[in-house]
Amino acid sequence: MAETKKKVTAKKAAAKKAPAKKVVRKPAAPQHIGLVRDDGYLAPYEDAIRGRHDHAMWKLGQLTRNGKTSISDFASGHLYYGLHRTGRGGWVFREWAPNATDIYLVGDFNDWKEDEAYRAKRVEGTGNWELKLPKKAMKHGDLYKMHVKWNGGEGERIPAWTRRVVQDDQTKIFSAQVWAPEEEYVWKKNNFKPKTNPLLIYECHVGMSQDAEKVGTYTEFRDNVLPRVIADGYNCIQIMAIQEHPYYGSFGYHVSSFFAPSSRFGTPEELKSLIDTAHKNGIAVIMDIVHSHAVKNEVEGLGNLAGDPNQFFYEGGRHEHPAWDSLCFDYGKDEVIHFLLSNCKYWLEEFRFDGFRFDGVTSMLYYSHGLGEAFTNYGDYFNGHQDDNAICYLTLANILIHEVNPNAITIAEEVSGMPGLAAKVPDGGYGFDYRMAMNIPDYWIKTIKEQADENWKPSSIFWEVKNRRPDEKTISYCESHDQALVGDKTIIFRLIDADMYWHFKIGDENDMAHRGIALHKMIRLVTAAAINGGYLNFMGNEFGHPEWIDFPREGNGWSYKYARRQWSLVDNQELDYHYLGDFDKAMLKTIKLQRNFQKTPVQEIWHNDGDQVLAFMRGDLVFVFNFSPTRSFTDYGFLVPTGSYEVVLNTDAKEFGGNGFADDSITHFTNYDPLYVEDHKEWLKLYIPARSAVVLKKV
Repeated sequence: MAETKKKVTAKKAAAKKAPAKKVVRKPAAPQHIGLVRDDGYLAPYEDAIRGRHDHAMWKLGQLTRNGKTSISDFASGHLYYGLHRTGRGGWVFREWAPNATDIYLVGDFNDWKEDEAYRAKRVEGTGNWELKLPKKAMKHGDLYKMHVKWNGGEGERIPAWTRRVVQDDQTKIFSAQVWAPEEEYVWKKNNFKPKTNPLLIYECHVGMSQDAEKVGTYTEFRDNVLPRVIADGYNCIQIMAIQEHPYYGSFGYHVSSFFAPSSRFGTPEELKSLIDTAHKNGIAVIMDIVHSHAVKNEVEGLGNLAGDPNQFFYEGGRHEHPAWDSLCFDYGKDEVIHFLLSNCKYWLEEFRFDGFRFDGVTSMLYYSHGLGEAFTNYGDYFNGHQDDNAICYLTLANILIHEVNPNAITIAEEVSGMPGLAAKVPDGGYGFDYRMAMNIPDYWIKTIKEQADENWKPSSIFWEVKNRRPDEKTISYCESHDQALVGDKTIIFRLIDADMYWHFKIGDENDMAHRGIALHKMIRLVTAAAINGGYLNFMGNEFGHPEWIDFPREGNGWSYKYARRQWSLVDNQELDYHYLGDFDKAMLKTIKLQRNFQKTPVQEIWHNDGDQVLAFMRGDLVFVFNFSPTRSFTDYGFLVPTGSYEVVLNTDAKEFGGNGFADDSITHFTNYDPLYVEDHKEWLKLYIPARSAVVLKKV
């Protein structure tokens, strides 16, 4: 019943006479930074996580004048430094060389002699040098260098910001080259957006991508290899060795000219055409970017640009990398950050790369470069042995890259397991989109080398292929390009070894070959089936390329025999290689049957280490593996959601070099069990031959 007016008035009067109650407020619960909120075990290190984050945000504010400009505006050094045409058709050259006392340009245009007309002037109050020249002073194609002088010495140098470097075929000497073709490349595909659900990466090296015993070109890759990538079902190529490097055999990791695409593969326009063609076919293109170190060369590289060996690099004991025979960037210098961030922006804008795989991130993160470190607990990541300058740089690089291109892809090659590497910056992470799941190839090497087939444990396999931080996406892979190098072995070679040379013709396989073919497919399938971000394969490994990689060197008579990919093997229908290649294509097609496969939870159905059987689901797909080398199972049962299931992939199918023991045309119906009615589950019973895997899809 409603209160009367008199009662309400009395209540108000009593309230005025009553003393006010003291309100005791409970202290607000601490607001943990995202990394700690997602992983409580990081709580003891929250101050360190916040400290690193705050350091990066402070540096971001400093470089952007507290938001008055953008980090992209700051990272535009490539538009200022280097050699450029001016608006009136002339030329302007600029270089940062604070220790220099004089700089001349010498080249084809002045018979490689000092000429006052080509003498740069120091920009007052800075470490910059500038030279303005008329149009006739040089032309497209001219070779040139800087002749730099400093107190106590002088020498010829290739400018740090040059965009084109070529090597003389006879003398082997490197020079910068004026690159200003009359017609600029006209892009045909604009506003490209990468497909990342999931990201399926084909890692490649342009130079060794051809059958011929020579250095392949951008154009040959575009015409001969890219169509294979498209047909196989990958949606991204990751190109190695793009930045110019003096020694071909370095695999591109000893970079000398950071802004120059390697001329040994062709012209900048031909690289642009490769990328443009990939985009037209829905393929993203990312590059291996090397900011973890630089080649020690002084004439070709940055080792001693102007008499100061520490201009770009750390001083003292941190100057050289103890394992890589290279130089370590000083990420604490604003000028070095400017150089490296501008490098990121340059490749994104000038060549329209869709992102980067950052090489050697572990080496950047730790004073020890990760050498000799065990990394057994969280304390190892927050013990004061980390380079906060490098952590700051990597965070800024990710902020920049995603500011320039919100759809860009960044991947960290990092082996220590540093928490937060692929977490969002506001959460205290470093901002990478993905990190490499480097534990997986290590696991497969160890298993194949040390475990007899009958001792392979599905529980261990399942743990390794899905062992990752839930808040960080990873790129899973079975083997890296490093394993293909001379001195190591690919998975197929570890499984079959020399029998590949004698027993890989259809109908002539021995037991070792059959074993290798079967396990090669199963290893790839279980790795790809458990991804939470993407999957990567190195060029040729998908079909079990038989040769190691050995670049031309003195020890092999400068031969290109093993620095190539023999596509003729996979194209030959009389050899077993095509079985593996066909399976790889079918595997990727199967993964795409489930929408947003990489985000779909991995739900274990069953594992039995005694039987060596593993089963798990992702959405409507059921993956079943029998790793036993000798035991096949009839009517092996699994509890799955009620319904009917069809086989969509079988490693044992004859079309993939298997025995074809199972009838994959049969629709499998689940069998009723009253105990599991409320769970809406029934028994799916299968015949699973030894050393085989099958994928079924719920109808």
